[in-house]
Amino acid sequence: MATGMVVVDDGELSYEIQGAGSPVVLLHAGVLTGRMWDDQVARLARQHTVVRYDARGHGASATPRKPFAHYEDLRRLFAALGIERAALVGLSLGARTSIDFALAYPHLVDRLLLAAPGISGMTLRDPFILGQLARLTEAAEAGDTGAAVECVMRMWVDGPHRLPEETDRTTRDLCHGLMTDTIARHGAAAMTLATELGAIDRVAELTAPTLLLVGDLDSSDIHAVADLVASKAPDAGKQVVPGAGHMVNLDRRAEFDRALLGFLNGSVH
Repeated sequence: MATGMVVVDDGELSYEIQGAGSPVVLLHAGVLTGRMWDDQVARLARQHTVVRYDARGHGASATPRKPFAHYEDLRRLFAALGIERAALVGLSLGARTSIDFALAYPHLVDRLLLAAPGISGMTLRDPFILGQLARLTEAAEAGDTGAAVECVMRMWVDGPHRLPEETDRTTRDLCHGLMTDTIARHGAAAMTLATELGAIDRVAELTAPTLLLVGDLDSSDIHAVADLVASKAPDAGKQVVPGAGHMVNLDRRAEFDRALLGFLNGSVH
């Protein structure tokens, strides 16, 4: 295993490389870090060169101080590590960045696994998510970090269809710790300064083989994005994972890994 830092405009990205074989880059969810992929790295590294990194404004990477683009940071990571082409595996924000990157640099993308996908330009409409966002704003204005983290947990770890006590405790504890650390280090800089492509109007341009994985307990907004990409991207398929919320790879590890490994080995649907 090798770790290091890649210089980007106005900062650095923390990364880790493990294994050997065709490259796979793992992109984490918002407010989390590359540690959310621990289980998948161990499995993937048997057949692939696995790269995971902390997005700018997350984990051990730099706090942004001016506008930046996650997909351009990813391009610089590719260049610094000598990656000519890779499969991208992204969850939530990671999927959102993967889509932007695939539109901007299609020749660098072998295939896309988009789990619980967001997409740049989307509008949140789910009443549960909107309610938690309002509470999050109140908590942030009051300087209550604990309450703010819990709002994010309710939205993107528990989700609209289960209570906190119904979510796996190990998953909840991991996400709570990573979110608390990211907010303490970086605040909301990554959310307020990130620029994007507006990919929601360009889905038909996604030419790479694409698999969408969505938990059946995730929000209606995420299901809508997955349905949009599955219907408009020319080589895309969608799978719904029973019993999973937004954090599909943590909620249903075996099902996620089976779908991921099958897809990397050439199966789209």
